[in-house]
Amino acid sequence: MTEQDAKGTEMPDVERRTDSQTTMPKVLAGLIVTALTVAFAGFIFVNAHRLGWTLGWIYTGMVAAALAINLACLLRWNPELIRRRLRFGQFTKTWDMVWAVLFSIVVIAIYVVAVAETRDGVAREPGAAWLLGLAIFTPGWTLVIWSMVVNPFFEKTVRIQTDHGHRVIDTGPYAYVRHPGYVGFAGWMLSTPLLLASAWAFVPALVAVVALVIRTALEDRTLHAELPGYPEYVARVRFRLIPGVW
Repeated sequence: MTEQDAKGTEMPDVERRTDSQTTMPKVLAGLIVTALTVAFAGFIFVNAHRLGWTLGWIYTGMVAAALAINLACLLRWNPELIRRRLRFGQFTKTWDMVWAVLFSIVVIAIYVVAVAETRDGVAREPGAAWLLGLAIFTPGWTLVIWSMVVNPFFEKTVRIQTDHGHRVIDTGPYAYVRHPGYVGFAGWMLSTPLLLASAWAFVPALVAVVALVIRTALEDRTLHAELPGYPEYVARVRFRLIPGVW
């Protein structure tokens, strides 16, 4: 899409347009990350009915840092994916739209339940369970970011991206499992109850993980049937989520 102009007097205008086209997605993506962080913090602390929740502030900071690192890595190595994840692509599977709505409800439920437990007024400080949550959260988000960096087709809905030359990605974490991003998201879901000291939040968190497993199976079936080269990839990389297991 790059245009070249032989007239030297017009080159500055082209450069300004190109620079503007490159900068705007960065600004927009940064604003979206900031807005999401503010909205998330507002949801957490308004529902908690108190601002002095240490674990809530720590967790909000961790999520904000993960989103910022994710954005920085995509801007550096896979900037086009940012633009494509800001919209819904054509030919998204209907079942995936339904799944996305239900999954969003379940994820919100994790935080609703976790926040509800803080209303007892008991101040909880990070302990062994919190450290376990951190040990799950960090590699989980690392895997999500790594998957997004190496996969230019990591859109937010399931579809065959014929408009972008969809092809099989078998490098990075995709050399070991076929859906590493879902493994990372599952880690995020399971770490949340530990990081927010909420035993009951494990109920919706486990439901979220089951939902991810279901989506993995449905997406894998779609790719196997419609994406050229995927059956051969399945023969090479046998496991969907856990090497040696499934």
